[in-house]
Amino acid sequence: MNNTKTLTSLAKAMPKTELHLHIEGTFEPDQMFALAQRNNVQLKYKTVDELKAAYQFTNLQDFLDLYYQGMSVLLKEADFYDLTMAYLEKVHSENVIHVEIFFDPQGHLSRGVDFETQIHGIHKALRDAESKWGMTSRLIMSFLRHLSEESAFETLEIAKPFLHLIDGIGLDSSEVGHPPEKFTNVFKACRDLGLKVTAHAGEEGPPEYVWQALDTIKVDRIDHGNRALEDENLITEIKKRELTLTVCPLSNLKLCVVDDMQDHPIRKMLTLGLKATVNSDDPAYFGGYMNDNYVALIEKTQITKEELFQLAKNGIECSWMDDSAKQAHLKSLDSLFLA
Repeated sequence: MNNTKTLTSLAKAMPKTELHLHIEGTFEPDQMFALAQRNNVQLKYKTVDELKAAYQFTNLQDFLDLYYQGMSVLLKEADFYDLTMAYLEKVHSENVIHVEIFFDPQGHLSRGVDFETQIHGIHKALRDAESKWGMTSRLIMSFLRHLSEESAFETLEIAKPFLHLIDGIGLDSSEVGHPPEKFTNVFKACRDLGLKVTAHAGEEGPPEYVWQALDTIKVDRIDHGNRALEDENLITEIKKRELTLTVCPLSNLKLCVVDDMQDHPIRKMLTLGLKATVNSDDPAYFGGYMNDNYVALIEKTQITKEELFQLAKNGIECSWMDDSAKQAHLKSLDSLFLA
């Protein structure tokens, strides 16, 4: 058995990418409360401790209810900047060298916060992180699947003047009852615009949703994908297409996608030859950022040094960063593990 302390040190030191991160899911209670006060927004929680207690939930919908309430304090460009920069500072301290983050414009547009305010605040923070630390990034605009395809089309139209700041399109929010095929036409329009596409599939939804993500909206990668393991033909197809799975261990535990971290399927994914990666999803709500997710896997799943290396390598190779940057980071990763 590998030494847990040694693997933990390696996990913390290695260059990491984060490919599945909702910026609105990085809202720590202290910051949410501070922004609420700054913007004179009334939360239903009277103290930070009361708000922290609300961060306990047992399913996706309970989380989403709190998640959307947290959005209500984001009103100005500075709010989006501060939220994004707080996340970037945190993950920079954990040796994250590249991030690909989602934002949910519909959740803000519905409150009267215009698209320009949102994207300029987020993008300025991403640009500052690159200037300060060399951290690269990609920005993914997500459609909320519990809303209509018409609403997604309206959002895409609003976003068109800012497409030079957007690298991909995602699909998130409540999965069950909202299959990917609901958004067939809008994702075709996004692909026609030259945007990469990805979708949450197979977290709570069935393997059929993953098939739809592949064949109907034609994703470039799959967010979560846990339930794809229930279908051998689907596993074969994902491997054939060389699609990435952006897996979120602590999120899966918090939302009861898995009952115990020791039963998490990420090692099985690697054994099957799937390109699994480690990500934090909504770290403020789900109990941890990148290092916390790796440490949980190391402590609970008996992950090996070789598997740890493969996960980090997958994260770099399967990112949307430039090839030259990939090669530089892979070289650093090799040096650390082969030393």
